[in-house]
Amino acid sequence: MPADEDPANIYSATTRPERLSEPMRAARELVYVPNSEDDTVSVIDPKTFAVIDTFPAGDEPQHVVPSYDMRSLYAVADKVPGGSLTPIDLRTGKPGEPIPVQDPYNLYFTPDGKSAIVVAEAYKRLDFYDPHTWQRQSSLDTPGCDGVNHMDFTADGKRALVACEFANKAIVLDVENRQIIKDFHLPESHHGMPQDTRLSPDGKTFYMADMKAGGFYTFSGDAMEQLGFVPTGSGTHGIYFSRDTTRMFVTNRGEGSVSVLDANTQQPITTWHIPGGGSPDMGALSPDGRQLWLSGRYHAEVYVFDTTDGRLLTRIPVGNGPHGLTYLPQPGRYSLGHTSNIR
Repeated sequence: MPADEDPANIYSATTRPERLSEPMRAARELVYVPNSEDDTVSVIDPKTFAVIDTFPAGDEPQHVVPSYDMRSLYAVADKVPGGSLTPIDLRTGKPGEPIPVQDPYNLYFTPDGKSAIVVAEAYKRLDFYDPHTWQRQSSLDTPGCDGVNHMDFTADGKRALVACEFANKAIVLDVENRQIIKDFHLPESHHGMPQDTRLSPDGKTFYMADMKAGGFYTFSGDAMEQLGFVPTGSGTHGIYFSRDTTRMFVTNRGEGSVSVLDANTQQPITTWHIPGGGSPDMGALSPDGRQLWLSGRYHAEVYVFDTTDGRLLTRIPVGNGPHGLTYLPQPGRYSLGHTSNIR
């Protein structure tokens, strides 16, 4: 994998909004919202906050994911026994022909860029594909990991920490050998539902949100030790970092809030509440980092927060069941997947 430019900050290449790769410089500035219940993607002009297009994107689109080389964008739809990836042209925002791929609930990429990892949640599998031809290379069964869904990678790219939403567990993947080498029981809730998983900017701590426990677990940066738990709010779901990587934004879907904490120490800073309530889920920062865009999973809308003061700038009506929203362009060198896991 590419070496970190700053060993003290694994996201250093993403901190400057002008630091756009060649394909990102050509990308039209748009926000893409997969509507899982409508089988569509809503396209928003972030300058006007207006929905300018809606197109079909397979059965149950869940996330919109930048490719490893950031030259493509995929809406992943996972209704079984089928499934598809709908490619989206970054320059125009228009969809291409769907690619048949079974059960892509989520999509990640190995840190060396040689494989795409399709998270086949319903089948309890991680499927490895050639990220250009979409021919399957191999599959790894995860029988004890019901609801396998979100992951992130260690700073050296050798391991991944993976959430098991319906098993109240986490597992550790040896990326090169494609083997599960460890698992963790998550003790804060008897019916825990681990969700988004991210590595801290200093590379020393993994964070794993848990929707039932109302906070996030912490693990060592090598993914081999469970450390503790940090409460945030009801329905903890998504984890994002500010453009300067000093703060982390944690969405609390059950109570309509976003917890703001120190990105490396987990110390709380403040909480942003959605007036009248909401269901903030997944999303991404604007390129300049001044806005945090989040889907409202149960309210058919998108929320836009001002990251300088936490004000809710607008609520944008979209389709039903909006989920893994993304915003392009994004600074950085390569994408590890999900909506904006970029280094």
